[in-house]
Amino acid sequence: MIQLIKPYVGFEDIREQLEEILDSGMLTKGKYSKAFPQKVAEYVGARHGFLTTSATTALSMCLKLVGLGPEDEVLVSDFSFPATVNVVEDLGAKPVFVDVSRETFNMLPDDLEAKITDRAKACLFVDALGNPSGLLEIARICRERGVVLIEDAACAIGSSVAGRKCGSIADLTCFSLHPRKLLTCGEGGVITTDDDDYADLLRVKLNHGADPSTGEFVSYGYNYRMAEIPSMMGLAQIGRIDEIVAERREERGEYKSRLEPLGFVAQAADDNVYHNMQSVTFVVPDSVSRDDLCGYLKSHDIECTIGTYCLSDCVYYRDKYDSVQPNAKYLQDHTITLPCYSGVPVSEVCDAVEAFVS
Repeated sequence: MIQLIKPYVGFEDIREQLEEILDSGMLTKGKYSKAFPQKVAEYVGARHGFLTTSATTALSMCLKLVGLGPEDEVLVSDFSFPATVNVVEDLGAKPVFVDVSRETFNMLPDDLEAKITDRAKACLFVDALGNPSGLLEIARICRERGVVLIEDAACAIGSSVAGRKCGSIADLTCFSLHPRKLLTCGEGGVITTDDDDYADLLRVKLNHGADPSTGEFVSYGYNYRMAEIPSMMGLAQIGRIDEIVAERREERGEYKSRLEPLGFVAQAADDNVYHNMQSVTFVVPDSVSRDDLCGYLKSHDIECTIGTYCLSDCVYYRDKYDSVQPNAKYLQDHTITLPCYSGVPVSEVCDAVEAFVS
């Protein structure tokens, strides 16, 4: 089986640290879970970093910080994994689906401006498949309209815009450490911010509501802690991110050279964007059934998947809001993500694609 992705950390990379943690008996709130978020913040160029149990809890926590109420609206990139909109629905606010570009797969600035109302409290911009194209323009609009920008950078560790890494641009940024991500701890998330007020709130809210300097429970809060072992795994990988991204970008170049002549169109990125290639995703030619191609590849032991989901077309949201966005729907139905990791046999995957198309 040619897997879709493989983690960039192995047992030998962490053997000594694992033994140290188990021998110490310090399985949580130890030196690794303190050092790891600081290293992530340092890497992306942010002032503050905080660990959570997942990108989902990170997004939920950030939305709670802005004080959402039942009359509030959150503008949401419509091409993403459902977790992006689920956190809005869970907090009782109304998601407003903003359509995306068929080229970059990211939120369209014009559609965002058209849909911002006085009830808009936050904007969830998604770096689709790790691509932050358009982020600076969206940030400008949010700043001018007084809307808090929360970047769903679940896939975007290592990506940058105009020399600024994802995690240092939005008011709040959320990363994922899921196994399909370049930096994985099994599960987990990271929040980064430059805002000292948000950072002060996060120190309390992520600590059961206790002020870490006094130990007094000054608010209510949550246990979204990441334990020592996954924190150590993350710390062992973060120094290799740029190397991993460079390798994935090279592999994506190989895919493009083979598949573009067949009519496949790669996800585009703006000229000022450095895309980490979290996912190598193509729009399939009109003459090709994406679902049939996926079935063919899987029958030949090659894992693949769709790009991601049109949130407004998920059954629950389609039935409740009846606001399916056409570009996001098109991408949901016409994109394919191919294997990408260290040593992936790109030529073998492309040979199978070519055999199906021919």
